[in-house]
Amino acid sequence: MTTTVYFATNRAVNNPQESPNNYTLNMIAATEEMSYGTAFVDSADFPGDNVGVIRSLQDFRKGNFSDAARRDIGSGGRNILVFIHGFANSFGDAITRAGFNREWLAKSGVPGADTTVIAFCWPSRGHVIEPPFPSFAYRSDQDAAGRSGPHLVQFFTTLSPLLQFARQNGLRTFLLAHSMGNWALQAAMQAWFEHGQGAIELFDEAVLAAADEEHTTFDHRPTGRLSALDRLASRISIYHSAGDKVLDDLSEPLNFKQRLGQRGPAGFPDVNRFPPATYRVVDCSGFTDYERTFQATHQYYRRSEGVRANIASIMA
Repeated sequence: MTTTVYFATNRAVNNPQESPNNYTLNMIAATEEMSYGTAFVDSADFPGDNVGVIRSLQDFRKGNFSDAARRDIGSGGRNILVFIHGFANSFGDAITRAGFNREWLAKSGVPGADTTVIAFCWPSRGHVIEPPFPSFAYRSDQDAAGRSGPHLVQFFTTLSPLLQFARQNGLRTFLLAHSMGNWALQAAMQAWFEHGQGAIELFDEAVLAAADEEHTTFDHRPTGRLSALDRLASRISIYHSAGDKVLDDLSEPLNFKQRLGQRGPAGFPDVNRFPPATYRVVDCSGFTDYERTFQATHQYYRRSEGVRANIASIMA
């Protein structure tokens, strides 16, 4: 099986761009100089949780997708899934994970979950723990995710015509942000409105899975942190789990604050603050249909068949 993943990255890239190892930990300064391209991923294996390998990287451009990629995205006839990866993902991890997510959604049997996937790859170090200081990799990633906000704004701006075209033609558009990808997303939302950009419905649904973001993020109204995400997404689905060991044992102690992905947003279920038509909060603590290792408890959105089916159902 070969999966196509369209991608944008604010990693500095060495030549040749065809090598995944040349996508560095350094972040480019100019948002308009981001690299765009197309990846082909082989051998996703669901029972074995093998996300596959990158077979090739092609069709590189600076600042936007190629004409060919834009045509493929815009006229592919599939709903669109935009994926923002989390903590401890190398460039290769981010691309293969995006392809894996596309495939498990497609295999759900829900027609709307068979999507075209587009990944945004920020410069994570790719390690959970990096000696000699266990917290170094986490802090480095958190800093990189936060500084990626303006790049993510540029990415959304570049994607906007494609997403609008898809929606005008009866397709649906989805955003899936996992883990620390939500930290990058909140930085982007603040930058979006601070720079004078207004409300625009880019996404039918934004899925925030195991979000490594403050649980008070929606208290920062009108435009702080994720509080204005509803101006870019018609509905927001928040998946959380009290059994998420990565958030419990690593993130919350380092941040001295409860995370959105642990017990959901502060103030829920106040329907005045979280109207059901806009906010959907799913407690995944009771899903035990996967091996609950330390890292797997943070990956339940793709490891649990029940959670996968729940996510696919909203894409119908």
